[in-house]
Amino acid sequence: MLLSPRSLLKSWGNDKNELIICSYNLLVSVKMGFCHLSNLYLQRPIWFLISLVFLLLLLNGRVVLSDPNYLIGLGSYDITGPAADVNMMGYANTEQIASGVHFRLRARSFIVAQPQGNRVVFVNLDACMASQLVTIKVIERLKARYGDLYTEKNVAISGIHTHAGPGGYLQYVVYIVTSLGFVRQSFDALVDGIEKCIIQAHENLHPGSIFVNKGEILNAGVNRSPSAYLNNPAEERSKYKYDVDKEMTLLKFVDAERGPVGSFNWFATHGTSMSRTNSLISGDNKGAAARFMEDWFQHSGVGNLYSDDGVADGIPRRISNIIPDSHDNHHKLLELAASFQSPPGRPAKKILSVARRVRGALRQADKPGFVSAFCQSNCGDVSPNVLGAFCIDTGLPCDFNHSTCGGKNELCYGRGPGYPDEFESTRIIGERQLKKAVDLFNTASEKLSGKVDYRHSFVDFSQLEVTLPKQGGGSEVVKTCPAAMGFAFAAGTTDGPGAFDFKQGDDKGNAFWRLVGGFLKTPGKEQVDCQHPKPILLDTGEMKIPYDWTPSILPIQILRVGQLVILSVPGEFTTMAGRRLRDAVKTVLMSSGHEEYNSNVHVVIAGLTNTYSQYVTTIEEYEMQRYEGASTLFGPHTLSAYIQEFKKLAAALTSGRSVEPGPQPPDLLNEQISLLTPVVMDATPPGVHFGDCSSDVHLNSTFKRGDTVTVVFWSACPRNDLMTEGTFSLVEILQGKESWFPAYDDDDFCLLFKWSRPSKLSTRSHATIEWRIPQSATPGVYRIRHFGAAKSLFGSIRHFTGSSSAFVVT
Repeated sequence: MLLSPRSLLKSWGNDKNELIICSYNLLVSVKMGFCHLSNLYLQRPIWFLISLVFLLLLLNGRVVLSDPNYLIGLGSYDITGPAADVNMMGYANTEQIASGVHFRLRARSFIVAQPQGNRVVFVNLDACMASQLVTIKVIERLKARYGDLYTEKNVAISGIHTHAGPGGYLQYVVYIVTSLGFVRQSFDALVDGIEKCIIQAHENLHPGSIFVNKGEILNAGVNRSPSAYLNNPAEERSKYKYDVDKEMTLLKFVDAERGPVGSFNWFATHGTSMSRTNSLISGDNKGAAARFMEDWFQHSGVGNLYSDDGVADGIPRRISNIIPDSHDNHHKLLELAASFQSPPGRPAKKILSVARRVRGALRQADKPGFVSAFCQSNCGDVSPNVLGAFCIDTGLPCDFNHSTCGGKNELCYGRGPGYPDEFESTRIIGERQLKKAVDLFNTASEKLSGKVDYRHSFVDFSQLEVTLPKQGGGSEVVKTCPAAMGFAFAAGTTDGPGAFDFKQGDDKGNAFWRLVGGFLKTPGKEQVDCQHPKPILLDTGEMKIPYDWTPSILPIQILRVGQLVILSVPGEFTTMAGRRLRDAVKTVLMSSGHEEYNSNVHVVIAGLTNTYSQYVTTIEEYEMQRYEGASTLFGPHTLSAYIQEFKKLAAALTSGRSVEPGPQPPDLLNEQISLLTPVVMDATPPGVHFGDCSSDVHLNSTFKRGDTVTVVFWSACPRNDLMTEGTFSLVEILQGKESWFPAYDDDDFCLLFKWSRPSKLSTRSHATIEWRIPQSATPGVYRIRHFGAAKSLFGSIRHFTGSSSAFVVT
């Protein structure tokens, strides 16, 4: 049993400083290679023993030298939705249909509470964005379980903005058109996973401390709409070194008994390293970074990112401390492998894929794993495709103002650092965020202290009066507009261009597309004038058939933990819009006269939180009508409206006043329409079992690290069972002569699960599993396994598994 360092330190009382000095001396002696002990240790041997214990705890990140001032709890749960047939959310590309898993998606949460005081919950989703309907149903479940302990006021649910997750979970028409309406499986996976990760965090609440740290990442994001950014006032732009925010803000959670238990950070870059043609479920660069950091902590602990067994290919080596390096004799390995030929597929229990998970096997039941979340911020105009945008036909840079190539936007694409390999780009941008997060985590020293508090309000942004100062003095009242999308919305971005003849920077539109949009709803003069200079393509705020096309009532929220203030915004703020909002709130906080809001207050924006309402630009960027401006729903004064309303929340926070809850958003669950056809049945050819190999590795195969192993199984539709907290694919390593140990699964960046059927209506399907062998893989005998579930004509579900023949990795 690990002795609590906190209890140990208390027992030493006033001798604590001497203990630390002794431990430091011992550390220096070890570092310098001294074999002798100083006179201090020889004279007081008990101090040597105590110092040694303290040093070991310190090196393993288990020591807390300050009293805990909060209750902290963290949780994590699988939210991977259907890996087949469902359109992915983000690019609005009807051809981007899920057909496998790059790596699984998770919801990660933290709860911070004051003993007998307030508490706040923050949930980070490996999803494109939060959904109003998902938030409503999660809150309903929490209220049923905990009463008023967790409500919409103190719970924030935020998305990382991956464009590689299943869609169909939002309640407004515009956001579910490409997914053929509402997808109940996508929705349920999110609601279930969010609830479970919050329950975990609640049950893990223990005394602890939180530390905050900040640092810059210079190569993980570029501005994809620089012409719009340059339209901001030169005086304002001169305050900033870059045209995107480069700063990451990180929280380090330290349990008083167990030491570090997690970290959450906020940094702005889009989840678009994976392209609009990718069909594998993926958390993109932020989801990858989270997995890398959790694995790093699990096997490297607090310390250098690049330890001997630490990180290779950006992927920490996870099995090196469990499985000894295998036999050196290649011939013996081949003999062992030859004794394990691919058996026929066989029935399996549902729990088997969960039981064989790599990380599940490594976790201890009484000790939740380390939780790391890479959260989204004001990413509206920030692209991870840092090499720039180029024309795919000529290789030349795209037009600066319109992002076109010869007048066509379809040819202009951003390039990630791993171009042309999107998986490599995802890894690199994820690893760049990981490196900074590890550095901030290891050096975090500023401790959060002070109140836990929150303010929340619903605001109708469709016709909100906004008071603005006039240049010559005084003020004027302007209004926001019912939601509408401009022509440049259809042009897409350099991360994922649209189609036809739309282009960014279009402030006029054209007659043909006006006619097309008019068939749905022709905007009136008041709406046209209100949205000017945006030419309206879709007047979504006034379209109500079959139900609301876009939201009008939005949640705004502030969470406070000591000197950290989180602004929960329901959309994508551009760089400068986010800066203005942060500065406005910080000014209110610091002008309140309260010492607790001093110059050290940290204000972060949590983007895409609680619901989704597209983009928010500055009024100057709105005038340029690039994609972000055309997607700013509520007109040119949208940002001013947010600033006004957030200043009200900030003022209420500092004064201790409550705020009006505002009008409730609609619950449209019972209005939803779904056109996605169900799985009818699965089948295999006569004499073939589910799980049989249709393409196996060759006999006596040997692969080197860096090679790719591919195995194909007869399979069934992944929609039959999402394998929640389980895995579709698994790589196992042989221990001894007959025991197989899980080494890599769906959660690993190097392992791909690809599902396919020969035709849309076919009942037959294949699962292709590709393992790119990491440089850190232990040499030995391996095999690949597949888990699935088949549906019979009568609706029953049968789980199965299959495995490849064994092969050797050298």
